[in-house]
Amino acid sequence: MPSVTATQALSQIKGTIALAGAGKMGGALLLGWLTGGLDASRVVVIDPYPSDEINALARRGIRLNPPARDAVDTLVIAVKPQSFREAGAALKPFAGPSTLVVSIMAGMTIASISEICGGAVVRAMPNTPAAIGRGITVAVAAGTVSAAQRAVADALLRATGSVEWTGNEQLMDAVTAVSGSGPAYVFLLAEELARAGIEAGLPAELATRLARETVAGSGELLHRLEIPAATLRQNVTSPGGTTAAALDVLMGPEGIQPLLTRAVAAATKRSKELAK
Repeated sequence: MPSVTATQALSQIKGTIALAGAGKMGGALLLGWLTGGLDASRVVVIDPYPSDEINALARRGIRLNPPARDAVDTLVIAVKPQSFREAGAALKPFAGPSTLVVSIMAGMTIASISEICGGAVVRAMPNTPAAIGRGITVAVAAGTVSAAQRAVADALLRATGSVEWTGNEQLMDAVTAVSGSGPAYVFLLAEELARAGIEAGLPAELATRLARETVAGSGELLHRLEIPAATLRQNVTSPGGTTAAALDVLMGPEGIQPLLTRAVAAATKRSKELAK
């Protein structure tokens, strides 16, 4: 749920906000805005194939797929990066020179977004925990974005979790690889931990529940305690014990660290390729 501060910031946003693309991430943002108290009548959703959930929200007052008559105050782009060059032509009428354009598309640079769509661009990368208000977003603003527009972008992004700002757009591909794609790595850990439990003789249902709750509980512990992850790991590990035996494998030369380094490098490379 948005904090009181985030709720107050949302209530201070003026003008029309258009959301292009209301899939999982776009839909999570939209729900965060409405839950935070943003007036539904000020929201326009542009989506050629709206879900049942979005159609239901339309009945609460959002405007769904209206004709593009005038530029809006804020345009949030949540379409797939592979389809942006085609979709951008349809979005361009919504973006005037003074429109704040917030992109959450992986890989698409500020320069590309400005060229295709126009406006004052903020490039941002959220992640899927945004759906429960526990996301983390990193954002970078073009030089044409005013302080007031940056505050609007911050309020819209903060409705689904924490926001970090950087002045270096070159970092965004690595951000995408770490936090944007990161939830999939954690889900894979839960998946494979369950599989390993089954291989060790546990019933599938029990192994799945143990893995799921262990990953979820450990994540919550990491969230609540301001203690480095390495310290939390060490606190679980007794010398010569069972955890130490497992970590000898996971932290070995073919263990998780070199695998994650290669995985993040591959995701970073792919993020850069999406901009081409």
